[in-house]
Amino acid sequence: MSDDHRQLHLNAFLMAPGHHDAAWRHPKTQPHRATDVTYFQELAQTAERGRLDSIFFADGLAIWNNRIGSNVSGGFEPLTLLSAIAVVTKHIGLISTASTTFNEPFHLARMFASLDHISGGRAGWNIVTSGTEAEANNFNRDEHLEHSLRYERAAEFVEVATKLWDSWADDAVVLDRTAGVYADTEKVHAIEHVGKHFKVRGPLNVQRIPQGWPLLVQAGSSEDGKEFAARYAEAIFTAQQTLADGQTFYKDVKTRAERYGRQPGKVKILPGICPIIGSTEAEALRLEDELTELQVIDYGLAQLSGMLNIDLSGYPLDGPLPDVLPTEDDVNGNKSRFTLVAELARRDRLTIRQIIARLGGGRGHRVIAGTPEQIADQLEEWFREGAADGFNVMPPILPTGLEDFVDHVVPILQWRGLFRTEYTGQTLRDHYGLDRPQRIP
Repeated sequence: MSDDHRQLHLNAFLMAPGHHDAAWRHPKTQPHRATDVTYFQELAQTAERGRLDSIFFADGLAIWNNRIGSNVSGGFEPLTLLSAIAVVTKHIGLISTASTTFNEPFHLARMFASLDHISGGRAGWNIVTSGTEAEANNFNRDEHLEHSLRYERAAEFVEVATKLWDSWADDAVVLDRTAGVYADTEKVHAIEHVGKHFKVRGPLNVQRIPQGWPLLVQAGSSEDGKEFAARYAEAIFTAQQTLADGQTFYKDVKTRAERYGRQPGKVKILPGICPIIGSTEAEALRLEDELTELQVIDYGLAQLSGMLNIDLSGYPLDGPLPDVLPTEDDVNGNKSRFTLVAELARRDRLTIRQIIARLGGGRGHRVIAGTPEQIADQLEEWFREGAADGFNVMPPILPTGLEDFVDHVVPILQWRGLFRTEYTGQTLRDHYGLDRPQRIP
């Protein structure tokens, strides 16, 4: 497809009751429905009504910063939730985070294969290595695995999982009742994987899935993360604050992908955006101010301290960050988010209170407040100027933030020829314009 006919890819990143850390306090949200499956089914149906490529649930294996009292904490395990969503939707892709550090390849390969069958080929896996010591503490560890070791393990994990998905041929099931043959045993094989981190015999105990493999997604932007994404990922969720930074990341990852013999166009880059939408710009800015006023400062301070790997509780809120911060090398969690936040604070000379307000909507992802036309203009600029293949849409409040995007921004993008008006494929890979992987015998 030529550049003139490229279209955006749009993923709805759903987080109850919205992405702003004060969303749960806003009167238009429904925080009491955090464990109501119908709430998430309704959100998915809204995204599908907008013809979005996919919905996505992040996941962690611990309570964030142990701040149970200051925000909606906990909730559904996402693969279970997506199975419930699959049965009330027909087209929308279903992407879940799952950790390579605190799982085993056979287990996850089986779960994603099951979701792909249940949904008719709509499963996607956001591959993470997990970023916090709190998660390690829930899995028999006093400390988190070292950053580069986590990515080394993740690479082998993905290789094992893909071998398992390939362990059944597409035509392995012959279902010959007369001869009494269910499957051709020559077309189902053990993988006999023996590596540094895993020993897995196989085959998978789930038949070949509609997509071959689930869509492989990745969300890290550190050096290790970018290299991993370039090698394996088919869609990349990322965070940049400026067009120039977006263009740099886009070019960097596409170039790395080429070095692995991959087609750059088959690696879709989707920066996160938190759109605060109003019928006028003033209305959108009022909503942004409302949410800022509702922030629980202690929660925001704990979140910022975690991102920067330093306890900021003793510093004045209306003063700057400490002169001396840890370096990215000192961080054993989310390295890229540390760098983004530190650079944002220095570039705009923000106080600690101002940084907390800036991060409230997107935790480092770009926040855009404006009319539907202004939001669409920003998306089009990044798309046309080589900073994005689409966007990871992070509504600040739910359900209205998603409804406003679907009902008011999407029609503008459709009118401009930048986004589909109908689904043209059946699987998540179809939506993203990606090939079904050829099975490796």
